[in-house]
Amino acid sequence: MHLDTAVKRMRRILTAILLAVALPLALCAQGKSLHQLQQEFVDLRFGMFVHFGLPTFQEADWTDPDLDAAVFHPARLDTRQWVATAKCAGCTFICVSVKHHAGFCMWDTATTDYSVMHTPLGRDVLKELTDALREAGMQVMFHFSILDTHHRIRPTLPFTPETTAYIKSQLRELLTGYGPVNTIMFDGWDAPWGRISYEDVSFPEIYAFVKSLQPDCLVMDLNGSKYPKEALFYSDIRCYEQGAGERISASENQLPAMACYPLQRTWFWKESFPTDTLKDVDRIVAENIIPYNNAYCTYILNAAPNRDGLIDANAAEAMRHIGRIWNNTGHLVDVPEAPAPITDINIAVGRPCDSSWSDDMNLMDFANDDNYHSCWVSSPAVESPWWRVDLDCETPVGMVVITEGEDSCLKGYTVELLHDGKWIAVHRETPGSAVRSRVHINRFPVTKAESVRIRFTSYEGLLSVAEIGVYSPYRD
Repeated sequence: MHLDTAVKRMRRILTAILLAVALPLALCAQGKSLHQLQQEFVDLRFGMFVHFGLPTFQEADWTDPDLDAAVFHPARLDTRQWVATAKCAGCTFICVSVKHHAGFCMWDTATTDYSVMHTPLGRDVLKELTDALREAGMQVMFHFSILDTHHRIRPTLPFTPETTAYIKSQLRELLTGYGPVNTIMFDGWDAPWGRISYEDVSFPEIYAFVKSLQPDCLVMDLNGSKYPKEALFYSDIRCYEQGAGERISASENQLPAMACYPLQRTWFWKESFPTDTLKDVDRIVAENIIPYNNAYCTYILNAAPNRDGLIDANAAEAMRHIGRIWNNTGHLVDVPEAPAPITDINIAVGRPCDSSWSDDMNLMDFANDDNYHSCWVSSPAVESPWWRVDLDCETPVGMVVITEGEDSCLKGYTVELLHDGKWIAVHRETPGSAVRSRVHINRFPVTKAESVRIRFTSYEGLLSVAEIGVYSPYRD
């Protein structure tokens, strides 16, 4: 080989290596700010939810986890019909349930045989849908259940590194094989119906993994029933599942939000659906879509395809009716910039704690029981109340979050860390120094601590604290 040829070849190899390294870094660098992504999400205003899979062929949404995948045989599947139905209603996206609680996968996956590829259909439903959405100029969202009863990812069973590796393998397929994904909505995770904690399957690890694959993909978790409505806990978008009784306050909400609801009786299609009376879409537009959009909330209405793989005539007509009485004009309101989401694990939960004298039975451990509806209440006889939690050992701490009870009015406090036998004040809040909120998020330079103490210096009425969270930053 001539020298100049060898040099040119080496240059090509080096260029290819540099591009392979630089391109992912460039994509990350070009990522939008979280606030911009939240604004763009709210500007979408209305989308269609699609639940389709094995539960379509049973009379229960939570199917037998060992149901034979061969029952899935939609003879006339047409995802373009779904897209046309959504578009005529003014929807700007479809959120599709790619894996529901029984673990059946709607895409061509190498992680399991429990998927659409091992059914009489034998086609990648997700690929067909995402292609149809992009042809129509619409966006893509995924609904993904961490709870997976078929693969035994559920409470009381052991969670191992292999559990998380399995979930990450599926997410890698979804976030690298189907183009840009606007949002991934997790389900069955730290929710009453899932009961898998953010430690069982590490939320910060999964969150960081999603962002490493698609920096502009928003992460949502359907956990709205647990956490205070004043802050983003484990979610880039505040989530409300109306079918589970979660309701947004259109007059009070200040966070980028999502609310979802089924047009039909359940999320997946059932035999009665073609003749059922559906939800009143006039009311949905007047009482949900319009006021929620004005309160920084995008609305997602579920229309379930039938066993042929088509949306029933009555559901399609209901969606068309929405398009006739309501017009999606895009941007409507400017979303207030919210504090960054809380994504790390609360290491204070269940740890030994102490406090100044409590009021009646409302003892100190109610402030770190992972329940935002129970409270530690300070005795009204105490002039300078305090609360303290002890950690396992000296642990890096970078954030402390204080969530007040509903009737409390906290105005001033000091956050202290015990390090090398000395208490160090890392944050002070004084009356009038911040916008009034029931959730006080205190971020500070990471410091090692063996205990955390809060001294409460100014408040009105009874001091009531629902939860005090201590967070150690995630390290990959």
